[in-house]
Amino acid sequence: MFSPFGKITAEDFLWHTRGPKRGEPRGYAFVQYTSKEEAQLAKEKMNGKLVCGRPMVVHLASEKSSMDSGDSHRAFKDKKLTGGSASKSAQTNRAAKIAAIKTS
Repeated sequence: MFSPFGKITAEDFLWHTRGPKRGEPRGYAFVQYTSKEEAQLAKEKMNGKLVCGRPMVVHLASEKSSMDSGDSHRAFKDKKLTGGSASKSAQTNRAAKIAAIKTS
């Protein structure tokens, strides 16, 4: 769904890891693009689109949390998708955020 808006360099879909929903999608995903412009285009085109009868909410990761670095080029889908390229510290922050989401 997100490939028409730019070159995707990474994607990460989150799944339930325990409980009765184990193995089912959590409704969150991160998509990383090569540029901020590609992530912005994905946000503009995909925010509000219906997926399985529900509207998708797409944010840039930097809009979602003030902890993200200013040069992060990620888009967030609230049923969440992200895109962009990030520095090593931003990638560490991303990994910490993903771990926090997975444990909640």
